[in-house]
Amino acid sequence: MSKSFGKKAKISTQFFFRKYPAFPYILKWTGISLVIGACIGSASAGFLISLDWATHFRESHLWLIALLPVGGFLVGLLYYYFGQEAETGNNLLIDTIHRPEKVVPFRMAPLVYIGTIVTHFFGGSAGREGTALQMAGAIADQFSKPFRLSSGDRVLLMISAIAGGFGSIFGTPLAGTLFGLEFFLIGRIRYNAIFPALMTAVIADRVTRLWQARHTHYSISLVPDISFVNIIYAVIAGVFFGLCAATFSKLIHRTSRFFKAKIAYPPLRPVAGGIIVALAVWMMGTPQYIGLGIPTILSAFEQPLPAYDFALKMIFTIITLSAGFKGGEVTPLFFIGATLGSSLAFFIPLPVGLLAGMGFVAVFAGATNTPIACSLMALELFGAECGVYVALACVVSYLLSGHNSIYSKQVIGEPKHERFSFLEGKRLNEL
Repeated sequence: MSKSFGKKAKISTQFFFRKYPAFPYILKWTGISLVIGACIGSASAGFLISLDWATHFRESHLWLIALLPVGGFLVGLLYYYFGQEAETGNNLLIDTIHRPEKVVPFRMAPLVYIGTIVTHFFGGSAGREGTALQMAGAIADQFSKPFRLSSGDRVLLMISAIAGGFGSIFGTPLAGTLFGLEFFLIGRIRYNAIFPALMTAVIADRVTRLWQARHTHYSISLVPDISFVNIIYAVIAGVFFGLCAATFSKLIHRTSRFFKAKIAYPPLRPVAGGIIVALAVWMMGTPQYIGLGIPTILSAFEQPLPAYDFALKMIFTIITLSAGFKGGEVTPLFFIGATLGSSLAFFIPLPVGLLAGMGFVAVFAGATNTPIACSLMALELFGAECGVYVALACVVSYLLSGHNSIYSKQVIGEPKHERFSFLEGKRLNEL
């Protein structure tokens, strides 16, 4: 009797799985996402708490900025002797998605964590997204062998890890999901990864919040009614944001090549960059343009800021990251975009908070070629009322930024204009 019942149950299960072939897929990736999401969320929480401590300690002891060259030398030595295989950072993750051959080295996670904390502790101008993505990718890829994942599954694993890292570090799981799907292939989205990416991003975000890691809250106080005139204003603002994004992407790569050409010994590059940044802070008499710059970003939503704020933050960030300090470009891009948008309020008659919010995400969209993720991010951070404005700004910025990006290994899945159809399938660093 029991054998007959077991046989019937097996037949019923096989019939169910044949009729609903997506069910095993959902079960499998739910389990994987629970594991890697919990690990990524915990890592992001620890990083956010550490970064918050390092920032507050530096702000209370501003003399530490004078030691930025020393911190740079320590970071340079660390990567030169222990992390050369992880030196390319986010570009290594993109390479792994396109060519899932070798496992991402786990040492990438502690190396980028230490490097970023040192950068912020001594006053470099950097962000946190790069660190979150690299930690997430390095941690998640260690499960590829225990879970016996195929090369195709490893691609989904890496996309999910990136979604989890991004979603948990900014508290935006929907934007994290779309970022993971968009950022490695320009113009196309891999829908077969949407479920694991979403599950991982949501779980990682929940776990980060359970650890009580803090996220910055932004708000747009006034969003005007949509009109044809306001739509034109949003497009005009998007043009400025796109040109700014392209400028940042081009300059950071050129400056990086300059440091490599002029200084042969890698650990000395961040020393030189640290000297430049520390001297600039001393000469200007303000630490406003180092670190994450959250206070200035918040101010941009309240009042029009001088046009030079975004340019100075761009210079400080490009020197810091091009010289070899660790962190990310995204939070500085938030600063650059928000302050640029705020300054546009002097001649574009839209509310300053709305322009700051548009710039906050649109410069990021143009610099990373992720317009959908950035539009969703605005909805999660600022509310749905600004949706049309920020989406227009993000799309225009994406188009105007051209085939440039802070991620040089991005592949062009679909060119931004039919005139450039011959670029399909090429990496940006090959152009």
